[in-house]
Amino acid sequence: MLGFFLSFTANAQIRSFESSGCLSDGDIPTLKCLEVVFQNILFMSSALVMLIIFIMFVIGGFLWLTSGGDEQKLSKAKGTLTWAVVGLALYLSSYLILSAIDLLFLGGKGDLFNFTIPEFK
Repeated sequence: MLGFFLSFTANAQIRSFESSGCLSDGDIPTLKCLEVVFQNILFMSSALVMLIIFIMFVIGGFLWLTSGGDEQKLSKAKGTLTWAVVGLALYLSSYLILSAIDLLFLGGKGDLFNFTIPEFK
């Protein structure tokens, strides 16, 4: 399951304005720079969500190990782990839903995850 997530983020990376070619006439940003901003926001939010879920699993596991048989501490640990699993399921299902929309309605080219602004001429 982790390989599924890594296959999504393997192609994603933080992009700079200079490498994207969205600057015109030297240092003047164009509307194409919004593509870079949205791609960076998507990448950073995915990383933040996975980091929070990982921390929740670590805290839940630590609480479980240190509960010492106390039912109140054990139920708190179970609640933390349950919400971590719910968060992971929501995160993965949102990606699956977006991938299904891309496949069914956009031909499966991955255009839903590539933020591009069409050029008008």
